[in-house]
Amino acid sequence: MSDGPTPDPRGSIRADPAGETADLRDTVTLAPDADAGAGQDDGFSLRDEPERPQVAIRRAFGKYELLCELGRGGMGVVYKARQKDLDRIVALKMILSSHLASADQVARFYAEARSAARLRDPNIVGIFEVGEHGGQHFFTMEYVAGKSLAQVIREGGMGVETAARLVMVVARAVHYLHDQGMIHRDLKPSNILLDEAGNPNVSDFGLAKVLESEERVTASNAIVGTPGYMAPEQAAGRGRQVGRASDIYSLGAILYECLTGRPPHDGSAPLETLVQVIEGEPPHPRLLNPAVPKALEKICLQCLEKDPADRYASARDLADDLDHFLRGEPVEATRGGPWHRLRRWARREPALASRLGTMAICGVIVALNHSLIASTRSASSLAFTVVLCWAIASFLCQRLLHRPRWADLGRYAWSAADVLLFSLLVYVNQGLNTALVSGYFLLVSASGLWFRERMVWLTTFLSVAGYAALAIGQGFPELGQDSPYRHFVFASALAASGFVVSYQVRRVRALSNYFEHHPLP
Repeated sequence: MSDGPTPDPRGSIRADPAGETADLRDTVTLAPDADAGAGQDDGFSLRDEPERPQVAIRRAFGKYELLCELGRGGMGVVYKARQKDLDRIVALKMILSSHLASADQVARFYAEARSAARLRDPNIVGIFEVGEHGGQHFFTMEYVAGKSLAQVIREGGMGVETAARLVMVVARAVHYLHDQGMIHRDLKPSNILLDEAGNPNVSDFGLAKVLESEERVTASNAIVGTPGYMAPEQAAGRGRQVGRASDIYSLGAILYECLTGRPPHDGSAPLETLVQVIEGEPPHPRLLNPAVPKALEKICLQCLEKDPADRYASARDLADDLDHFLRGEPVEATRGGPWHRLRRWARREPALASRLGTMAICGVIVALNHSLIASTRSASSLAFTVVLCWAIASFLCQRLLHRPRWADLGRYAWSAADVLLFSLLVYVNQGLNTALVSGYFLLVSASGLWFRERMVWLTTFLSVAGYAALAIGQGFPELGQDSPYRHFVFASALAASGFVVSYQVRRVRALSNYFEHHPLP
């Protein structure tokens, strides 16, 4: 199983013997103080790098001989090494250019080593030694040939029962971790290492937090972890709320990816993923993989609840429920009541839910006009017909969004339909004399939620054009001598709001692009 004598059973670092580059996804650290955090990282989760053949280096490092590099992060690098005095193969992890590293980076490095050294569990990777040589801080761990769970998923995944059994074992290991007063904070498939027998081992405690410790190495409002697997409270930077339930969420995200082949939230850039984690709901696993049993889907979704109180009370409870599933027994996970399911659906389909809510408000306004103003009664049925057409168009566009090939077309078509049908609703409901006209500003503001500048400008242009068409069609004289001026002010305000929303979207996209190309481990 290993390249040398039987290692100490306390822990292991496992690598693919065919290409032993570490396969770890990006870990993002977003510090609240941009000036203090720029160009720095905490460097303890290795980045996802293309597989490459090992290159022998054969370099002495104290009592170790470095054989080849396994992988690296922003500050840490892992080598396959031979401990000469005991003649055994180990994995050696050190800080890159430690003579330039800050005191905080060194503190994080030793915190990782101390965290791992406290643990004694067959499914948690521990350490052999921690120290310093020639200004380089390092620690060593057992080296065993194997693969990460991320590699296994990428190479074809696994059956649902195999996935449930694997996550059950990991959950029991995490429960042991919690019993020791620690949380991991960065559980993900690339940190689950499988030995040749397929047994999982939890590794990489670079973001581990000792619960009872008052020492804060990381800024209290920093966002640390991997976006696709971190809990909502972690993604929102609410450090005081990050606890055992956050690890349970990450276990649910791991189970989700084992079952579907993708993380529950997977945006095109880190910041987009963070928004999805905080505000959105993942598609049900059975929609992506119909072979997933309903009971296992319920277990997975309970782990992914937004409110920590709605998740499993402990990792052991999660492991026990997975054991019930594997034994064919009823599971404890529940889907919640109708109101709970409605909220989850609204988070999963925010674009459709927000539009249906807007239509409901418009319907109420039309109904009030119908009951209070006799002159509008003849137009009320036509207004309800427009709202119905708007709802149908929204459902059709929502279907397009779920088809990657047509997603962009669906977004543009949806924005155009919103403005067109809203303008028609204003026209049949007293024209520009109705309070509904202020809804143009809502349309422009909501277009920023797509995080695309072109969408904002398209919605702004169509809104200004729709308002102008209504003003021209209704006629200026009916609204008074100063009506052209008021129309000009309203249209200018619409354009200005579009500019502000577009500017904010541009800033968010710039940040997303930066962190996509300069990830901070």
